[in-house]
Amino acid sequence: MDTKILLENGTNELEVLEFTLDGNSYGINVAKIREIITYQEVTPVPNSHPSIEGIFMPRDKMITAIDLKNCLQRGESKKGGLFIITSFNKLDIAFHVDTVVGIHRVSWKEIIKPDATISTAEEGISTGIIKFNNKLIIILDFEKIVSDINPETGLKVTDIDELGERQRCNVPILIAEDSALLNKLIVDSLRRAGYDNLIHTENGQQAWDVIKECKEEGTLKQHVQCVITDIEMPLMDGHRLTKLIKEDDETKDIPVIIFSSLVNEEMRRKGEALGADAQLSKPEIGNLVKTIDQFVL
Repeated sequence: MDTKILLENGTNELEVLEFTLDGNSYGINVAKIREIITYQEVTPVPNSHPSIEGIFMPRDKMITAIDLKNCLQRGESKKGGLFIITSFNKLDIAFHVDTVVGIHRVSWKEIIKPDATISTAEEGISTGIIKFNNKLIIILDFEKIVSDINPETGLKVTDIDELGERQRCNVPILIAEDSALLNKLIVDSLRRAGYDNLIHTENGQQAWDVIKECKEEGTLKQHVQCVITDIEMPLMDGHRLTKLIKEDDETKDIPVIIFSSLVNEEMRRKGEALGADAQLSKPEIGNLVKTIDQFVL
């Protein structure tokens, strides 16, 4: 299946691949997908996590296969079906699914964020829900699924300790990150690194609203001198936020740092075209601090 449908930069749209497990519909951002292949035999790894089926080499690269059904506590997958091979957080991982339905182009505005009745913000593995043709498609948080299996793949907050003793800094930084857990980890890490003046928002729309309000009040410099943004977020994604900032004469000089699990070669080109000042992969929290230092100190 062709997973390389081209999207214009900064349109606030994404493509979601719909797939099924036990007849239920789930989704993944196409930007995370390298390819989709038929199921292949895997080699089990002794003493590995229960959700890891094993390893295999479809070409010349070893890939870990994850039983997505097991991750969702719906039993274990049988042989057959498909592997969705993904690339994010500098990891190549195959997720075992039953079938693939197709690709849907949607706006981030159409994605409904799960509320507390479904799961707590920090524990849930759904980043959003799409209603399509009277059917609900649950978009899964694949980064959290992987970090739950191996916490070492998540934010490397220990990198902050390696920076050594640092001075406190009151430069105002605006953060846009929809994951409640990652939002907290980023804020906590930056504070440990000396940055005290932080505004954190849940998506690009909230961040842009803060910027607009500051512009209207004439307090932009007092409240926003650097922006850190994820890419995947409901209502408004990070690419759209970057585009709005860089196309506005009043805000174009504000450094925008994209901090996302999706910073691969293709997404890096998109970010550069939109004017992003720096782009970092999400585990690199230490490099994020060093990059902020370059722009504001």
